[in-house]
Amino acid sequence: MALKKKISNSSELKVWALMRVTLGATFMWAFFDKLIGLGFATCRDEVSGQISVMCSKSWIEGGSPTLGFLKFASKGPFAELYQSLAGNPLIDFLFMSGLLLIGGALILGIGMKIATVTGSVLVIMMYSAVLPPANNPILDEHIVYLLILIGLFSTNNRQVWGLGKWWAKQPLVKKYPLLQ
Repeated sequence: MALKKKISNSSELKVWALMRVTLGATFMWAFFDKLIGLGFATCRDEVSGQISVMCSKSWIEGGSPTLGFLKFASKGPFAELYQSLAGNPLIDFLFMSGLLLIGGALILGIGMKIATVTGSVLVIMMYSAVLPPANNPILDEHIVYLLILIGLFSTNNRQVWGLGKWWAKQPLVKKYPLLQ
């Protein structure tokens, strides 16, 4: 008797699909908020909830999507490292590209191997930039996102509500299975 139950139940796969799409939408929201300056999480004062006077311009207006968070919010053992990366145009490009590509891949259900691994790296880096987390000495939303990404990686071959099965049949993906 196998101790590990395989996920084959249609309702369980639909829950994984909902988590995939909503986590993808979370990445995409962060991308668009920083890209065009929607004035939500990236520009609000955490105490008052008001739009901050110190809010940098959107990325398309020449602002840096990493400057505020990395320079002023990073703390803990890695703060100096993250503060040294703040506002660097290459880091801005990599961060924004990551948000867009990871979010898009999760929503569409394509490139899930790369999306879940790179998404895991990104959320671990974001978690390590603010150690210890503000509301719990160990856990925050980044750890929850990490666990969802690990689950998505392990259930990808049974994916529903996505283009993953079509994607896996494409010649380039067959040639390079890492692209699944």
